[in-house]
Amino acid sequence: MKISYKKLWKLLIDKDMMKKDLQKKAGISWATITKMSKGEVVSTEVLMRVCQVMHCNVGDIIDFIEDENITEK
Repeated sequence: MKISYKKLWKLLIDKDMMKKDLQKKAGISWATITKMSKGEVVSTEVLMRVCQVMHCNVGDIIDFIEDENITEK
């Protein structure tokens, strides 16, 4: 399963924010922002901080995308 942060990036645009603004307000590292930009997994704590800054729920910033390569048993 993969993770998509497209909802978060759209929300940033809607709120006229940049990634560096989110980084500063949420108190997260630039490395974490980079991981999110690459669709990599980050900690629940990071997601909570982002949600707090964006005044939203975790479902408003991420989606789980099923791997197409997984075969059912």
